[in-house]
Amino acid sequence: MKAKKFTFLFILLLGSLAFTSVAKNTLPEPPKGILLLAPYPAPTIELTDIDGEKFSLTETKKHWVFVHFWASWCGPCRKEMPAIQKMWRVLEKEGLKMALINTAEDEDTVFNFLGIYAPDIRALMDRDGQITEKWRPRGLPATYLVDPSGQVRYQVLGGRPWETKLYLEFLRRLLKQK
Repeated sequence: MKAKKFTFLFILLLGSLAFTSVAKNTLPEPPKGILLLAPYPAPTIELTDIDGEKFSLTETKKHWVFVHFWASWCGPCRKEMPAIQKMWRVLEKEGLKMALINTAEDEDTVFNFLGIYAPDIRALMDRDGQITEKWRPRGLPATYLVDPSGQVRYQVLGGRPWETKLYLEFLRRLLKQK
């Protein structure tokens, strides 16, 4: 009888541990316009910023990364960039990492654009468009959210009001996921 009780309790404990593990890894439901994807490894990003400093996506492991592709000639990018700037001022301190990737424009164009729309953000320069090609966005702007293990988990096509409560709360819930 004691052996049956022990076996039952052991199975119950294993079941609750398994449930807790699954629940812990459940990602939050995204707001409208953000697509939850089947996870896949994030393509490599090794670029320099406008000042020539190197950035590698592999250096952001253990953090959520906001990977964003944009260009100055893109109307929705112009509209969205101030929202990203405001979101970044809030969430940078909370652990969000960012790869803001300009697609094949020169430094003067990027410098002038960011001076107007997002002066606090470090822009990465995809001068030849090869990194953008690896990620294959279906248009600009395009955003991907990469989890701490380097898996792409969400995709966003088009601009979003990232600075609003709805999107900030969603991103904060992500940042609590490890």
